[in-house]
Amino acid sequence: MREVAIVAFGQSDHRRDTAETSEVEMLMPVLHQVLDAVGLRAGEIDFTCSGSCDYLAGRAFSFTMALDGVGAWPPISESHVEMDGAWALYEAWTRLLTGEAETALVYSYGKSSPGDLREVLTRQLDPYYVAPLWPDSVSLAALQAQALLDAEVTRDRADPGDIVADERALAGVAARSRTAAEGNPHAQLAGSPPPETLLDEPYLVRPLRRHDCPPVGDGAAAVVLAAGDTARRLCRRPAWIRGMDHRTEAHSLGVRDLTRSPSSRLAAERAGAFEAPVDLAELHAPFTSQELILRRELRLGADVRVNPSGGALAANPMMAAGLIRLGEAAAAIHRDAADRALAHATSGPCLQQNLVAVLEGEAS
Repeated sequence: MREVAIVAFGQSDHRRDTAETSEVEMLMPVLHQVLDAVGLRAGEIDFTCSGSCDYLAGRAFSFTMALDGVGAWPPISESHVEMDGAWALYEAWTRLLTGEAETALVYSYGKSSPGDLREVLTRQLDPYYVAPLWPDSVSLAALQAQALLDAEVTRDRADPGDIVADERALAGVAARSRTAAEGNPHAQLAGSPPPETLLDEPYLVRPLRRHDCPPVGDGAAAVVLAAGDTARRLCRRPAWIRGMDHRTEAHSLGVRDLTRSPSSRLAAERAGAFEAPVDLAELHAPFTSQELILRRELRLGADVRVNPSGGALAANPMMAAGLIRLGEAAAAIHRDAADRALAHATSGPCLQQNLVAVLEGEAS
């Protein structure tokens, strides 16, 4: 199979509200950053693919305006997915695998601040049985978290090193993630009191407290992909995509075991994640309970560094947070901070859709 790598990654500073900045103004510095990193101009990129959501922008075909930040003249080869940018990266990866392009620019962005994100996300739900009830995203995540805590009471833990799921474990995930974000200049939230202090806070939607939930904010991200020797020419240590796969759960929440994520495990298996150990994992887990579920499904032990960037609990720009997970994993390989990394992206309620990629760097 043709070798394809992530050779550059950039992201904006994620903020709670960017009312004074348009999507194009937010995106352009990020695009310039990744193109400058590889010494290319937009017109020298073979394929461009983006990810965004018209529901956030409140208008149809809003992504066409973002092309002003790329430059669509002279005409370019371009595509768009109404998904997180991780899925745009998947499309670009397949285009390079077929030999139709040598380089690709992938970007995504989202501004959640103009509206009520919890209400907007109800439009993802089953339109006949669930959406008319208007359950918001945090309430659904709380149902999943409570199911996880309830299942823990009767679960048989044969392995002493198994991941425990209780409220203290949730607080531990939040404290670790936001403490790690202190080293991330782009994070929206950074720093945390110890888990014991977090457990004294009131519930937001039981059993979730505010620290168990992601911040609402605006942001953008971009990566450059390149194939074979082109990647080696553009980047000192490319992050080679050894495998990538995405799977989905049933749309109806009532027919799923919310304490499991079989689609994540299947995607990881098909991507080759279990063929060799990874030393770093960037998981798109907007809620603390979802990280525990993903760590079990992806077989991530205590020796794996999980979300050293802070993850989605530090910054969760809609439509860009998943792409950022792939970019952060690639950036760790670029700077010799990892040799083999796993990156995960999700979309939809309660880990409905999941994408897993395995990245590797060549020996330094």
